Amino acid sequence: MPAPTELVPDEVPNPGSPLRRPDPDLDLVERAREGDTRAFDALVEKYTPKLYGLVYHMTSNREDTNDILQDVFAKAYRALKRFRGKSSFYTWIYSIATNMTLNFLKKRNRRRTMSLDDVDLAIEHDRDFIEATSKSDPVREAGISELQQRLNMAMQKLSVDHRTVVTMFDIQAMPHAEIAKILGISEGTVRSRLFYAHRQLQAFLEDFRK
Repeated sequence: MPAPTELVPDEVPNPGSPLRRPDPDLDLVERAREGDTRAFDALVEKYTPKLYGLVYHMTSNREDTNDILQDVFAKAYRALKRFRGKSSFYTWIYSIATNMTLNFLKKRNRRRTMSLDDVDLAIEHDRDFIEATSKSDPVREAGISELQQRLNMAMQKLSVDHRTVVTMFDIQAMPHAEIAKILGISEGTVRSRLFYAHRQLQAFLEDFRK
């Protein structure tokens, strides 16, 4: 089977949506498109924390996360000329990060059985992760080491598609509509994947609750 292609979206369709608010990143994007590297650096600084959290929770490996993020921003910079503002920059950059991470996971076949050595369980001790997501990570804020370890292991047992929606909804606090736009699926599909994933996580964590 050929490896999945990595698409750089210039529009994420959202049929029937109301007029959206002006993109708050428009000025920085326009300046970056004109060659202002400081403007692009500002976008990188703005979106690194949440993108780090997104990719880390999907990969459970900080080295992979750093490599993927570097590739995400490099791809975004190269593709910036094709960005026409049909979706917000926020949605566009999230789509790139999500697509690249999903392709990475599928290539690495992360659904294999993994030992403790394969999964970075010490998320609460990862300085890069804490620094990047200290304002927005409810899992870290819980501060329950054993539960975090079990939850991290349970997350890795989910399929890539189900892990993605859980990461976006439960950890990144993204609404169903935004997840649907980024993944190119319906809101109904988002809800059904979340329902199934939550049931799976509950089953995986059942022993911990006893």
